[in-house]
Amino acid sequence: MTKKSNFLTLIMIIVATYFVVPLLWVITASTKNTTDINSTFGLWFGKTWHLWENVRLVLTSDNGIYRTWFMNSMIYSVVGAGGTAFLCTLAGYGFSKYQFTGSKAIFRIVLGAVMIPSAALSIPTFIIFSKLGLVDTRWAVILPSLISPLGVYLMKVYSDTSIPNNMIEAARIDGAAEFKIFRTISLRLLMPGFVTVLLLSIVGIWNNFFLPLIMLSSTNLQPLTVGLSIWYSRANSGGSGSTPEFQAVVITSAAISLIPLIIAFLFLQRFWENGLSLGAVKE
Repeated sequence: MTKKSNFLTLIMIIVATYFVVPLLWVITASTKNTTDINSTFGLWFGKTWHLWENVRLVLTSDNGIYRTWFMNSMIYSVVGAGGTAFLCTLAGYGFSKYQFTGSKAIFRIVLGAVMIPSAALSIPTFIIFSKLGLVDTRWAVILPSLISPLGVYLMKVYSDTSIPNNMIEAARIDGAAEFKIFRTISLRLLMPGFVTVLLLSIVGIWNNFFLPLIMLSSTNLQPLTVGLSIWYSRANSGGSGSTPEFQAVVITSAAISLIPLIIAFLFLQRFWENGLSLGAVKE
């Protein structure tokens, strides 16, 4: 048992190191200028402290376009993830607690859709949205983000195990309408699953690159992922228009982009824990 425990601990340390080392590199590199980035050890600080200068350059370069990209990512993530979590919760709850014609067949289609990579749907989505006149608008990023087959599946499975059928029947006997049952009883019990889907959606939309790349042509509508790729090309293209000294700005902007995800996790974690308590049912 001890050898097995030590082996599992070693595996966890290796996995944690794999995820932590890049984060440490970004944090330390954001405190350096480009010269120190290329000449000093990556996981330690440079000879001089350049963090505040780098942050100033991030916020002022190209007439402050980073702030526009940042707000675009916030809008896409908050609206898209909130809508995704709510729709997935409704759909998962419906598949779990209601029997209707074709429900099993539709749910099998949802399961099949989980296996389809989102990138494979980007071109058909672009063609459809171009005919609807939605290309190069915020809706071109938000609307496709609302569809999450994995989120529907997760909420269906969680609803199966967290909401007793006799509780719903008791509410119906008391005369409660179906949506009132969902809003006042079921949604509270589903909160841990709701927050899980919300967090997954926030991270997925915040890191989405390919969809906004093909959907948006206006620079002032781009999210951080596409905007930072523009700056990265500017710093590393090697052509006549490249600015290698811009490398520190790109790295610092990437470090800043991590802050909302960390805040979102820390803020939503308490709802996660409270939901688990609300979902506890005494037999």
